[in-house]
Amino acid sequence: MSEVKISAETRSEFGKGAARRIRRENKVPGVLYGHGTDPVHLTLPGHDLMMALKTSNALLALQLDGKTELAIPKAVQRDPLKGFIEHVDLLLVNRGEQVSVEIPVHTEGELAAGGNLLEHVLNALPVEAEATHIPESLTVSVEGLEAGASVLAKDIPLPKGVTLAVDADAVVLQVLAAQAEEPAAEGTEASAEA
Repeated sequence: MSEVKISAETRSEFGKGAARRIRRENKVPGVLYGHGTDPVHLTLPGHDLMMALKTSNALLALQLDGKTELAIPKAVQRDPLKGFIEHVDLLLVNRGEQVSVEIPVHTEGELAAGGNLLEHVLNALPVEAEATHIPESLTVSVEGLEAGASVLAKDIPLPKGVTLAVDADAVVLQVLAAQAEEPAAEGTEASAEA
């Protein structure tokens, strides 16, 4: 994963009014915390942040007061209707540090014939990875799986340096049997017509 450079400014105004003023300038209020340091309140460029957060678990290289700080997004609040970023919480990280993140799980391949359904029990797999080597996603083959089959967390191949942060026997995907529609009873149709 590559670092996304974003310039950030510290802010001293807080509250709803200050946040609205920041958003009107196409910027996003945020907080940077971690490693036992005091939280730092930030203002980030809205468009740059939105583009960086299109990648899950983005690693941000914040240009702040002449220094570069590495951070990952911990919580992102979005406008429920328009989807604009309203606030972001960033977690300070160091190179080589292990962090807990959730990696999206994608599937490939076709299920066995029969119209079975694939249920994603976990859409994202909790893992621990080095802060500068967080995978963007994990891919699982479901080729030929039949009804009743499950894919467990331990069955998903992980990149080097990534470990599970969930029970190894946790179900990630399962194949459900398609439910056939019951044919209507002939006696009920005849009585309805009469």
